[in-house]
Amino acid sequence: MRPVAILTVLALSAAPALAGPADVLEVEARATGGAWRFDVTVAHGDTGWEHYADAWRVVGPDGTIYGTRTLLHPHVGEQPFTRSLGGVAIPAWVTSVTVEAHDSVHGWGGAVVEVTLPR
Repeated sequence: MRPVAILTVLALSAAPALAGPADVLEVEARATGGAWRFDVTVAHGDTGWEHYADAWRVVGPDGTIYGTRTLLHPHVGEQPFTRSLGGVAIPAWVTSVTVEAHDSVHGWGGAVVEVTLPR
């Protein structure tokens, strides 16, 4: 059985008309061969193409970006939503990463989740 890390952060969901930054609510990280797979749950008050959560990324403690998942459309009727990214190469010396979300108006911000990578 492969080790899995799951962390959850509670975040308040803004009304769509007052959409703030995108929040990462939960992250599941699991080793898959020599890489990692991340299942990330994001919440954002998407209002349509003019304001929506459009990405999330995995960042090391030194600021290195190990992987970015681009979100290609608004999720107005699907909140919160979970998307995955596999094949994320992270050096063995890195024991934790932070997952943060991006939206088309505010950029990177909102709630983040720090994940200790089970080795």
